[in-house]
Amino acid sequence: MTNSKLFDKLKSLLKIYEPQLSVVHDKPTNYYLNTAANEKNKKGEFFAAVQVKKNYIAFHLMPVYYYPDLLSTIGDDLKKRMQGKSCFNFNQVEDELFDELSKIITLSFNQYIEFGRISLK
Repeated sequence: MTNSKLFDKLKSLLKIYEPQLSVVHDKPTNYYLNTAANEKNKKGEFFAAVQVKKNYIAFHLMPVYYYPDLLSTIGDDLKKRMQGKSCFNFNQVEDELFDELSKIITLSFNQYIEFGRISLK
């Protein structure tokens, strides 16, 4: 699988959240979402990104940095993809892991709403 197809697959996990977030970058190698500016954070803050690197695609999910309990249910295979506290690295499409990642994204999005980091439009 080409990097662009893998990138597009990971990006698709985030696209559904665009209406409530702010797209900072939407390029073939870099897709970046912030929260929209709100009373708590006038500029918005980093939510997630997908970036093409030399040998892998990086998927960054900032809420798991602030709320590590969001990762308490992830399986060992997804844990192995973690680099640092909030980044997952992939070099191929792994639908089972992407389904699990999608659930973590939903939990993250809801956690940001609950704690006032995202205001629904």
